[in-house]
Amino acid sequence: MVLVCRPLKVLGQDRAVNKSFVQARLADIVEVLGASLQGSGDLVLSRISPLASAEKDAISFLSHPRYAHELLTTRAGAVIVSPEAAAQLKDRPDLALVVTPEPYLGYARLTQWWAQEARDQQMEADQQAGLSSNSLIHPTSVIHPQAKLGEGVRVGPLCVIERFAVVGAGTWLKSHVTVGERCVIGENCILHAGVVVGADGFGFAKDSEGHWVKIEQLGAVRIGSDVEIGANTCIDRGALVDTVIEDGVKLDNLIQIGHNVHIGAHSALAGCVGVAGSATIGKHCTVGGGAVILGHLSLADSVHISASSVVTRSISVAGHYTGFFPIDENAHWEKNAAALKQLQRLRQRILALEQATDLSKGPSA
Repeated sequence: MVLVCRPLKVLGQDRAVNKSFVQARLADIVEVLGASLQGSGDLVLSRISPLASAEKDAISFLSHPRYAHELLTTRAGAVIVSPEAAAQLKDRPDLALVVTPEPYLGYARLTQWWAQEARDQQMEADQQAGLSSNSLIHPTSVIHPQAKLGEGVRVGPLCVIERFAVVGAGTWLKSHVTVGERCVIGENCILHAGVVVGADGFGFAKDSEGHWVKIEQLGAVRIGSDVEIGANTCIDRGALVDTVIEDGVKLDNLIQIGHNVHIGAHSALAGCVGVAGSATIGKHCTVGGGAVILGHLSLADSVHISASSVVTRSISVAGHYTGFFPIDENAHWEKNAAALKQLQRLRQRILALEQATDLSKGPSA
């Protein structure tokens, strides 16, 4: 089957791919959330950010007491908080507070409103250009006019490249690959059939009636250069910050990478690995097939995980790690796991007792 060139419009170089197009007054946000406001409603905000990295033009949120200390140092212009948290922030008169009984639910609803505002406010790209003459695109693929493709890109059958996506020079997208809005793929990458980059991360908040409220995923995916991604692997976009795959990473088939995950350069993950949201994997790591890494954990550089292992804690020292345990009722599992950690010590005690009583020699003749 012959690949043919097809011209398309691209996002101008002068416009940042992940730039926010939303400019929102805080008073409007408070009205949308049905919250109360402590501070000026005239504050103009242009992004939603985590507490730790927020700047003055950002609104953030506090949903768990463990992060309360970040309220004392955050540079955010406004924060969604509970009434209890608001009462403890008398030392931050510079910080506008959006007060609601359920801050996480408020954050979820804000992301929905924000995403719709972004769709309404985004403008057409100013600069238009054609594909380079040596880029080959199958005629059945769909490429948004505001996507940008580099020199020598190859796009196979039935691919979709959404608006403001960027595909670097020399990258090859095989059949049925989807590159979501604002996602970036570096140079000389290979994405095999069925790869999905930039689907929504799995984020929901529960309301008072037990219904799940979708949290709009406002981040994107950033993939470095010389990355290879196996067939039917899915990489979710971040909730607020981007999901990041650094240079030289190799991902096998049928891998799930959750939102906000960060994988360091030149790491390799085998088939059917699952990496839950906000986990961080260091550089030069390997993860065996079918292994699972739980969310919000960190693996140091040069950590190697055996196949089918379940990583339940962060690992700070390089080395080879293995973990298997049969499924059980959770209370029983926790007791057995605690006992298992004592086996080596108990074995040493038994050996010492045997030596002390000469039991190891057996009965006398």
